[in-house]
Amino acid sequence: MDLQHAARLIDDLWTTSITDELVEYIRIPAQSPHFDADWQANGHIDAATEHVARWCRAQPVDGLTVEVVRLAGRTPVIVMEVPGRLDDTVLLYGHLDKQPEMSGWATHRGPWQPVIEGERLYGRGGADDGYAAYASLAAIRALQAQGVRHPRYVLLIEACEESGSYDLPAYIEHLAPRIGEPSLVVCLDSGAGNYAQLWITTSLRGLVAGTLTVDILSEGVHSGYASGVVPSSFRLARQLLSRLEDETSGRILPAALQADIPAERRAQLAAVAQALGDEVHSAYPWVDGATPMGSDGEARLLARNWGAALSVTGAGGLPPIAAAGNVLRPRTQLKLSLRLPPTIDAEHATAEVKTLLETAPPHGARVRFEADQAASGWNAPAVAPWLDAACQASSRAVFGRPAMYTGEGGTIPFMAMLGRAFPAAQFLITGVLGPQSNAHGPNEFLHLGYVRQLNTVIAGVLAAQATITHDAGRTASR
Repeated sequence: MDLQHAARLIDDLWTTSITDELVEYIRIPAQSPHFDADWQANGHIDAATEHVARWCRAQPVDGLTVEVVRLAGRTPVIVMEVPGRLDDTVLLYGHLDKQPEMSGWATHRGPWQPVIEGERLYGRGGADDGYAAYASLAAIRALQAQGVRHPRYVLLIEACEESGSYDLPAYIEHLAPRIGEPSLVVCLDSGAGNYAQLWITTSLRGLVAGTLTVDILSEGVHSGYASGVVPSSFRLARQLLSRLEDETSGRILPAALQADIPAERRAQLAAVAQALGDEVHSAYPWVDGATPMGSDGEARLLARNWGAALSVTGAGGLPPIAAAGNVLRPRTQLKLSLRLPPTIDAEHATAEVKTLLETAPPHGARVRFEADQAASGWNAPAVAPWLDAACQASSRAVFGRPAMYTGEGGTIPFMAMLGRAFPAAQFLITGVLGPQSNAHGPNEFLHLGYVRQLNTVIAGVLAAQATITHDAGRTASR
């Protein structure tokens, strides 16, 4: 495959069509159902689904079919099929639901207010990962434009990923005859260590999320009257969290939430640390004088990709500062987000956390931990030599630099599901969430220059996979 020719076609698509489509997609507040309980009535997910599907239907891809599949009570999925001339199937995945707004956006930007500044398209969902459907079809168009004999492609775009993909198993079962047995799964929903080469995700952490509630009184009482007799619910919550986390180091204490790190992953992350140097930590928006955890880049990467870590992402029972009187509050609620090592089972971890927090509550307080998300992580199977060679060749041809293997600290529940469903498949997990792209946070952006180059790399890998499949078929027939 001529990658320069492919790059020209892909760049033209992005310049004349895809970027404009993403600008309009960003305007749609298609929050994932976990954050928009009335998503069906509000219609934003359906609007985003139809917006993406409309563009896909209009693409001149030979044999392309595009269908919006809806199971009762569940978010829709877009299923696309491109017939092939080779006896094989490749599955490409993405999602179109989004995280909520988040505060802190620059005054001239906003989650539903797309702004292009240089190579950055700001707005919620463009990089995470509204671009996936467009890039997948663009790569296939590049193959067909050069007459590459390719296998059958199935594209699956879901609308529940940011909620843990709890609708997806029903669709995987429903669509199993149509999906078939893919030999390669391509997922465009991951991260990048920089914007200068292909980054391949080898592992994803799991997640336990839920709300810790501590009740000590039935109503608030004047703090002068009660303090010294009634314990603060906030202090009790803090005490409970100390069962889970060492507040000085951030280390998660229960052995059941720890995992051994495979030697191959240690070696890969050591190479990444050497390649990135200070970029491992300098990409974050630190306040002046702040310093990172960990002794060096390698230790930080190991902790981010294979360590358990706790974040408190929200609180209840705390009035705004301007309205906070001298009252000992009856309740404190904390939203907990616990990242798990890739090989830890999330359901078992959830039970462990619940027992740990609720057993023997201090001062007889009423304590509850109510989990609302549990997603196991994923550790990739060994990479086949042909896939490594294809990724390295395409990355060098497009970027002039080799592909890198790294883990990601986030969770893509779909990968664990597909890993179990297709244990013999190869996986190419990559994405555009590089330094400062800030998915889920304020000022999220899609790096337009990088995504075009990554799109060309994906086309190159698909072409290599088609060649391998074609050669294998000829050998078998002989």
